[in-house]
Amino acid sequence: MLIRVIFFTEKGRQTAERMASALPGREFRLFNKEYENRVDFTERAFFEGTPLIFIGASGIAVRTIAPLIADKLTDPPVLVIDELAMHVIPLLSGHYGGANALAQDIAEALGADPVITTATDINKAFSVDVFARENGLKIANRGGIAKVSTKALAGKPVTISIKNFPPKAPVDVVIAPEGELPEDDPDDFASDAKLALEGDTSVIRLAPEGLVLGIGCRRGMPAEEIRDLAEECLDMIGAGLESVSAIASIDIKASEPGILQLSKELSVPFITFDADLLARAPGEYTASDFVREKTGVDNVCERSAVLAAGSDGALLLRKQARNGITCAVARSEGGKND
Repeated sequence: MLIRVIFFTEKGRQTAERMASALPGREFRLFNKEYENRVDFTERAFFEGTPLIFIGASGIAVRTIAPLIADKLTDPPVLVIDELAMHVIPLLSGHYGGANALAQDIAEALGADPVITTATDINKAFSVDVFARENGLKIANRGGIAKVSTKALAGKPVTISIKNFPPKAPVDVVIAPEGELPEDDPDDFASDAKLALEGDTSVIRLAPEGLVLGIGCRRGMPAEEIRDLAEECLDMIGAGLESVSAIASIDIKASEPGILQLSKELSVPFITFDADLLARAPGEYTASDFVREKTGVDNVCERSAVLAAGSDGALLLRKQARNGITCAVARSEGGKND
């Protein structure tokens, strides 16, 4: 895991280097103020989704990240450490992003005190977003997080339904088995999933994540049509949009409005690759002379999906085409994307 670190003083630099030495299993990227801009360095962390640590005053950290904060389920973990390494404070994405867990690891390595402020942690109560992160699951409807947390903090039991999905009685958390739909009553599945995705806080729906949509399209295709084909492709493998972790394509589509809109709607990154890199993607792909003539590579959607899924990425669904749009689905065999 890459961790970006910003410091402002010589003592801060020494603490950063001591932290890197104390945690040899982690990869640290230290800020160099002589060659880099602090705002650009911070924006890069948010774009990559990599942890960001400020060694210095918390006020500087808050002012720096404030314009970039978007969503608790997509923002990267942000931490502050005082330059003497007395305290390690998670500021952002403590649960789903893993900032609290990272703070504990760093504090132990430096002999510092972790300053954890999230209610479920200090009360040792069940946290659904931590549960989701630790099990490689994505939260389909964030509105239910507060309800489950409130119940856990009150000392009431939180129930989870895994094998019998959808449950016949209301539960707090339901987990959809990957690639499975109930055969006895599919209407119940559709109804329960719809309620969860539309924000009914009587239930949280979690789903396996790690799926990557590879998308190719003619210029100007509407986001609605791209989304419709993506949903059809995911349905073919028994998954839904809530299981998508990224969208991928070729770099000439980096500014394609329809794909960008879908990326925004799903709160997932849009990753693009140049034609040369796509051409070197390992594996066999559905070749098209027309696509090669237009883009410089014989296939965009399959190749980009596999590359974005990481070194152990594999195709789950080959190219599907409709009305000038192509879509493929890949998944990291290790689960979540790196």
